[in-house]
Amino acid sequence: MSLTDFFRINLPYGMQKNSNNEWFAFNREYMPLGWNSVEKQVSIRKDNCYGEMPVYSKYEGLTDSKIMKIIKEDFIYRDDNNNITSIFFYNDVTNPKLNTKYWNEYFRIIKEFSKFKKK
Repeated sequence: MSLTDFFRINLPYGMQKNSNNEWFAFNREYMPLGWNSVEKQVSIRKDNCYGEMPVYSKYEGLTDSKIMKIIKEDFIYRDDNNNITSIFFYNDVTNPKLNTKYWNEYFRIIKEFSKFKKK
């Protein structure tokens, strides 16, 4: 799908971590929030994707154990060493734009992550 509306462009679909333990939030097309084109798209499976841009932040207290209290295990992706590398706030079934009963869960996740402050 393409970036066609406010939800898919500007609201987080998930977050990606690089090897420096820094995170960035991405939209439904796996691009930094606010991007409205898939030109110059980079795979989020690449460490430090979009590293030339100031999109990464370290968050005080954001640990794997805290993430696991916020996000369901099915929405967590790990590397070969079992470290969390990316998380998703919803999937095709729990997409709040397609089914309004999932908005509360989506906003609960956003609220929990909003508590973490940048280091």
